[in-house]
Amino acid sequence: MSVPRHVFDQTVASLFAPVASFLEGDEVSEIMINGYDEIYVEKHGRLHLTGSEFASEHALMSALRNLSQFVGRELNPRNPILEARLPDGSRVEAIIPPAAPSGPVVCIRRFRRKPLTLARLFELGAISRDTADLLRAIVERKDNVVIAGGSGSGKTSLLNALASLAPDDQRVVVIEDSQELQIGRPHVVHLEAQPADARGRGGVSIRELLKATLRMRPDRIVIGEIRGGEALDLIQAMTSGHRGCLSTVHATLPIDTLSRLETMALMSDVDVPLNLLRAQIASAIDTIVQVSRSSDGSRCVTHISEVNGYDRESGYRVSHLFERAAVSGERE
Repeated sequence: MSVPRHVFDQTVASLFAPVASFLEGDEVSEIMINGYDEIYVEKHGRLHLTGSEFASEHALMSALRNLSQFVGRELNPRNPILEARLPDGSRVEAIIPPAAPSGPVVCIRRFRRKPLTLARLFELGAISRDTADLLRAIVERKDNVVIAGGSGSGKTSLLNALASLAPDDQRVVVIEDSQELQIGRPHVVHLEAQPADARGRGGVSIRELLKATLRMRPDRIVIGEIRGGEALDLIQAMTSGHRGCLSTVHATLPIDTLSRLETMALMSDVDVPLNLLRAQIASAIDTIVQVSRSSDGSRCVTHISEVNGYDRESGYRVSHLFERAAVSGERE
């Protein structure tokens, strides 16, 4: 039996009351609940222990069970992981006992009410004016772009900013595991992957959505994050004429990004010779934008790199259009 939306909103506001204040505004980017009596938040890239706590482990479990009921997913010892969204769009990842033996662990990823733009990223010091102009030109000429970086480095925020530069007369199809992007364009279609139910039914993967998207006349395809075999489908779409594609991937350096794409493409059920795959990747990806988080919590673009092809002897040919000078205290 489904829960009416207004009832769910009121119930969540009540059951998640200990973290309600952190769900307001844009100051807090992440809420981390390590058991009912230990709650951390991330502000401006730094972690802070709060004085907030749930009344008991039972109270925290009640909040999570209510959330799982609304999104139609099981949460019990046999299914101890929950992926869901709060009414405001915040993404929830929860793990309960026995997989979390010390008690329920919850991470709530917040999303800005006003998405970051290139202008705002410049104000924050994440990019220079010249870098902003270069990124704008890359999007305008419909390069296929991969944004790479570690967890919490700002990949999704930059993806949102770049995708929002698409011209008003273009159809943008966005594919995500969990809807995060808020692209302020007039013609945007959002598609979201769905997990299978307890009986293995109803699941819809990123790969399936991407294949369907290719038949929906997209001018640009935006994939929130490449994680598996969909890498090969996207690469083949790019090499078959789909321009202006945008996505993100976990990688530390531009050259590592290409190796990561190789690994994920090999996870597909299509057998492609490695040299041919590498040549396809080099042909498909035009630009890699590398982002990083510094030790002080700030995020910045560290490289904008152009992929110039692949050679069997020397490997991928990559040149840096922009490279940020190392600053003391920044993570490598």
